Amino acid sequence: MSGSAPLFAGLEASWRREPGRVAIEESDGTAITYDALHDLADRARDHLRVLGVGPGDHVGLCMTKSIDAVAAMFGIMKAGAAYVPCDPNAPPARNAFILSDCAVRLAFVEEKFTAGVTKELAALGASVPLVAIGAVGGGAALRGALDARPAAPAAQDATPSPDDLAYILCTSGSTGRPKGVMLTHRNAVSFVDWCLETFRPVPDDRFSSHAPFHFDLSILDIYVPLHEGATLVLVDHELGKDPAALAEFIARKRISVWYSAPSILSLMAEMGGLTGRSYPDLRHVLFAGEVFPIRHLRSLREQWPAPRFFNLYGPTETNVCTFHEIPMTIPKERADPYPIGKTCSHLKDRVVDLDGAEAKDGSGELCISGPAVTPGYWNREEQNARAYLPTTDGIKWYRTGDIVARDGNGDYVFHGRRDRMVKKRGYRVELGEIEACLYTHPRLRQAAVVAIESDAGLTVKAFVCSHDGQRVSIIDLKRHCSEKLPLYMIPDVFAFTDALPTTSTGKVDYEKLKKLA
Repeated sequence: MSGSAPLFAGLEASWRREPGRVAIEESDGTAITYDALHDLADRARDHLRVLGVGPGDHVGLCMTKSIDAVAAMFGIMKAGAAYVPCDPNAPPARNAFILSDCAVRLAFVEEKFTAGVTKELAALGASVPLVAIGAVGGGAALRGALDARPAAPAAQDATPSPDDLAYILCTSGSTGRPKGVMLTHRNAVSFVDWCLETFRPVPDDRFSSHAPFHFDLSILDIYVPLHEGATLVLVDHELGKDPAALAEFIARKRISVWYSAPSILSLMAEMGGLTGRSYPDLRHVLFAGEVFPIRHLRSLREQWPAPRFFNLYGPTETNVCTFHEIPMTIPKERADPYPIGKTCSHLKDRVVDLDGAEAKDGSGELCISGPAVTPGYWNREEQNARAYLPTTDGIKWYRTGDIVARDGNGDYVFHGRRDRMVKKRGYRVELGEIEACLYTHPRLRQAAVVAIESDAGLTVKAFVCSHDGQRVSIIDLKRHCSEKLPLYMIPDVFAFTDALPTTSTGKVDYEKLKKLA
């Protein structure tokens, strides 16, 4: 794909080559060809144009993972706009905030979510027109919604510049508000091109789509196979959490390229019954988003000895920026996780100390520059100012916040976070956002949240103090969090204390809390 091409150009090319091939298959087997997908995306484009959507606009999506949702994404980009996907399983208040904060022109919302989103938009005083879509699946709901509207004249695809936005992905924010990471066509296409060069997909490939569409892993899932005329196999939300069912699904659906966070792969290695099935089609296993505990990785490698394994690393702001191939055999004596590897060919790296100077000992914060790096956060000027390394070389270096050092092979080894952002089941979680949520509970006086790493994974623990010194029901605390946060951000454990420990400067002593945990 040319660096100046828009992100949707891959679908156009595949449609022209083999329109009759299956482009997307849903979990239940419902499928759509490239020809039908292209037609549905074009119809969405035409109706968006009639509704006044054009270059520079943002269009929201709050839909269950489906053919309908993918077609809507392409239609939005073909109209010249950027799509803003919401997590349909998140609280309506969070999604309403995202739609309002990202200044969407309108939003495609599945009917079962419209009442909650409408109510919360009204509470914010926001006016966002919603295009209601019936129960999605197979593209029929989107097609039906378009059929119900006045006929729209055929329009031409937009010709966005490489620096126009393709999508905005909203991630956890330390202020208690999600922040929108802006990604341009250049950002996305440079990443897709790197994937094509590195993983060499072919039309016969069948790619998994385990990640939700508001998660940056979905960019590889969607745009790499559809560029090559391969098939994208959608994994629905409930199936995606069931390791035994997933193990059977991968074999039955003949998945050849799997991509997910390590957590579900760990569960499949332990409880999926992988050795009882055959996986002759599986050739690549890709994982990203968090550290893969070596014990589980070794078990998976032993149960899936044939495919190539790749550890991919990178924040949403860069997508994948380093990668490392896992050896075919993991030594029994190895106890440390594998490195995050070397920088991808389309990007540059540097490691700096706390003052932003070149790290003398090679250990410090990883900074990345190149065509995949975000231009910044939507409507977050203060965060934009902090996100990049001030330099005199004219290069825009994104500060990942991750502390790394090189090993003897020149690979980067991950050593932790500069701030308090953690990864849980592949999702980025700002512990400060959880604290901000807890502070809105009427009975709580103080709250502090820490993350504890172990072989079993990451545990988020909240320490809370009530106004009256009495314990608050854990059920009530979890219910309160569930109204404001996605499920993966709700603390796993709550601990009650009379007061939070503080440092000499009066700040919460998180290190002491970790020891108490």
